[in-house]
Amino acid sequence: MKLSVLDQSPNRSGFSPDTSIRESLELARACEAYGYHRYWLSEHHSSEAVAGSAPEILMAAIAAATSRIRVGSAGIMLPHYSAFKVAEQFRVLEAIAPGRIDMGVGRAPGTDGRTAMALNPSAGGMAENFPAQVRDLYAWASGGLLPESHPFRTVRAEPSGPFAPELWILGSSNYGAQLAAHFGLPYCYAYFFTDGQGAQEALDIYRENFKPSELLAAPHAAITVWAFAADTQEAADYFYQSRAVFSVLRDQGKFTAQLSPEEAAAFPYTDEQRARAARRKERAFTGTARDVAARLRALAAESGIAELVITTTAYDPAARQRSYELLAREMITSTL
Repeated sequence: MKLSVLDQSPNRSGFSPDTSIRESLELARACEAYGYHRYWLSEHHSSEAVAGSAPEILMAAIAAATSRIRVGSAGIMLPHYSAFKVAEQFRVLEAIAPGRIDMGVGRAPGTDGRTAMALNPSAGGMAENFPAQVRDLYAWASGGLLPESHPFRTVRAEPSGPFAPELWILGSSNYGAQLAAHFGLPYCYAYFFTDGQGAQEALDIYRENFKPSELLAAPHAAITVWAFAADTQEAADYFYQSRAVFSVLRDQGKFTAQLSPEEAAAFPYTDEQRARAARRKERAFTGTARDVAARLRALAAESGIAELVITTTAYDPAARQRSYELLAREMITSTL
């Protein structure tokens, strides 16, 4: 099983959001040294919680600063954009890092409705065109052919080259699973969005309906899981306080910068919120590296996945990096 990274460039209370972007660059270099297979970057807009608004730009910086690890988007929210322009961007990225670029795309807005309209004034009907956009994007990015009746069939996305970005479909519902299966593309389920609800159903739909393609002869599924490991259970519990408050606020539709553990400890939970947070912590992949790794392996075996993508938040960037290091030591034995 391959182990990869999803980095959302999380913001922290008391720090300017631009700091998060530079921390992502540093973390990417470290994760390459630890032996991770991919380093993916998310797309969110007008958010206090995360700074990652332009993954294609950050991808270029990370690709130039690394030499082995695959670099990708998780994902480009395609309804915001022209499929042709996205194909051009990823053709340029492929020229920067030949054979190392992943082009993960999704349908969700990654923001609120007003911001979605600011990104694309025609966004209202674009989600319905997602399948056609995926078809066009795949053809343009890979140098393939569009249907003969397509009005832009002779348009080419440059620069061309010997490699093509690897296209992934990302999602947290059955829709993305069905689409990935139809086109014969790899699929990644956002397990951390739903705390695992719906994951197995989506993976089963993907596998049962998969149609072989030029890219894949058989289904290739992954899931993205939030996990945090520390040297001791006490350290893990200390940093998890920030995640607990973030989850409570997320349930209310509030996405804010991470609080420090001290700020989180003083958070005024209601009795119901405290009970919900306690139940969520029991299911969370947090603790010592050995314990977290064992639970992740069990989840991977149960899900039958070929790849596990880890997303981690911690108020201290050194603690976040340490978590990735510890999990690599436990789970990536071939490179350490």
